[in-house]
Amino acid sequence: MRVLETASRLFYDLGIRAVGVEAIAEQAGVTKKTLYDCFGSKDDLIVAYLQARDGLWRSMLVKHVNGHEGPPGERILATFDALQEWSTERNKRGCAFINASVELAEDHPAREVARHQKAWFLGFLEDLAREGGAQAPGDLAAQVLILHEGACIAGPMGSVDQAVRRAEEVAAVLIERSLAA
Repeated sequence: MRVLETASRLFYDLGIRAVGVEAIAEQAGVTKKTLYDCFGSKDDLIVAYLQARDGLWRSMLVKHVNGHEGPPGERILATFDALQEWSTERNKRGCAFINASVELAEDHPAREVARHQKAWFLGFLEDLAREGGAQAPGDLAAQVLILHEGACIAGPMGSVDQAVRRAEEVAAVLIERSLAA
């Protein structure tokens, strides 16, 4: 849908609070009434934006991970390959879920979408850690998630060169330690 695509681009590129429904409607080539008929409110449009982005990330991530075989831990490291590709193509301003959480009030419905996305990713990593034979899969998953989140912030900010690759290097050490324990 043109409205959601336009809103997604504007919300991500400019920030959720900086973009009004007038700008979205104008750039999508629709009226504000059409926008409200489709989504009900700007809040509902923000929720739809984050849900759509989550679907794209999950699809890409699962495809990357399922395409990797090898010794235990390789599938966890494949998440960093996915993050590198995602960062290059769709994540130049950092994680949309982190950005939304910073911009929106604690009780905004889109923050629940962001929390759900992070919980899903943590569970996905824990499943990979368990499948790989990690001694403490929950601990390893939490550590890897923190590395992902740090890379999503440090990379776009320019505070660390090759942030995703450096995070992957640390993850490889943690994985090796977890599998050897």
